Amino acid sequence: MPKKIDPALKERAVRLVLEHRAEYPTTTAAVQAVAKQVGIGKESLRRWVAQAEIDAGDRPGVTTNESAEIKRLKTENRRLREDNEILKAASIFFAGELDPRNR
Repeated sequence: MPKKIDPALKERAVRLVLEHRAEYPTTTAAVQAVAKQVGIGKESLRRWVAQAEIDAGDRPGVTTNESAEIKRLKTENRRLREDNEILKAASIFFAGELDPRNR
């Protein structure tokens, strides 16, 4: 199970990379330096920076808000499908109860 990172630490690490990446030859070098300094995994920080760039509109991709909306809609869709199956089963049951041939 992934460990929970303090949101303030995450925000600080991303901000450090974005502010200081001009001082490094590549963004990867900046991520590695900041990750070592802050004490978090470089791959985690790289993904956070990429998501921050997407959210800012600097990079194509699905923003955090869009991702949350998609997740919410999928959950709602799954619940509605389950409700629909229950209603279908109930309709079949009650149709059978009302059928005069079953009396």
